[in-house]
Amino acid sequence: MRRRFSRNIGLIVLLVAIPPAVLGALSVGAAGIPLKQLLAQFVSGGGTVEHTILFRLRLPRSVLALAAGGALSLSGVLLQGLFRNPLVAPYTLGISGGAALGVALAIVTGLATALSLALPVAGFTGALLVVALIYGLNASRRIRDVQGMLLMGVMISFMASSLFMLVTALSRSEDLNGIIFWIMGSLDEPHLWLVYGLAVISVLGLGVSYLFVRELNAMALGEQDAHHLGVDVDRARTRLFLLASLLTGVTVSVTGVIGFVGLVVPHFIRMVFGGDHRYVLAASFMGGALFLLACDVIARLIIAPLELPIGVITGLVGGALFVTALVQKRRGI
Repeated sequence: MRRRFSRNIGLIVLLVAIPPAVLGALSVGAAGIPLKQLLAQFVSGGGTVEHTILFRLRLPRSVLALAAGGALSLSGVLLQGLFRNPLVAPYTLGISGGAALGVALAIVTGLATALSLALPVAGFTGALLVVALIYGLNASRRIRDVQGMLLMGVMISFMASSLFMLVTALSRSEDLNGIIFWIMGSLDEPHLWLVYGLAVISVLGLGVSYLFVRELNAMALGEQDAHHLGVDVDRARTRLFLLASLLTGVTVSVTGVIGFVGLVVPHFIRMVFGGDHRYVLAASFMGGALFLLACDVIARLIIAPLELPIGVITGLVGGALFVTALVQKRRGI
């Protein structure tokens, strides 16, 4: 009873932390906006520089950070529960590699300059092809267990990365800059409908994931025990894989490759909340959203008015936190 109460308090703390975190992200930047003036912009009629900065730049960016962080962290939880491996991340199965290859081809062939939505469409198409390949091999029974499925995903990831490096090696220098910029991740998305569309998809993904709480908790005991508990493991595995892949593919197509969110956040959430997915799913979603929002603030402030790629910050911060947690765990702290 006490454990459940503490978990509920933890969820409430994460939920309550989101509004002040968003207000903080909206107020800081190269052009700071005081909190009182910031709140006044929500009821003003516009026409000011602060209003434009808030509603055209910072608010969509903050929404995208929350949505992308939540989706990547949730995807990490689903995949780690599916494979029963805490080191599996949303990009382990080659989804990001397929998206990167699609974007690189779009840039090299000139589609990126001809069509405004070429990059997100190409990224999502590349990710979808990788997902379809892994799912097709699994459906044909060539892969009969989760470990084989994971190994196949890793091999496909290496192949996609090799093709990506081949394309970049043959590309022109001006195309190479665009490819590298996309690979490092960015929350600067000019199409607002993509931003708010990803927000809707991520929240819907969270809701759908709760349909599989029983399956995730049962599969944590092992496939045989899950069968004894009445879980259709094959069907649950397929649906969880498709849900996690959809969340990852959509996110990568909009933001580029943002690493470590789906690996680090679920790891720390499980340390605090335990292994019950009734709490882990929501806590990871909110924790990932807050983590990426904080990293975005750091990326905008550390060398302001210039901006660091968000993927660099998540890699440095997430990697440092993960290594620190492992060292402390080994020391028994």
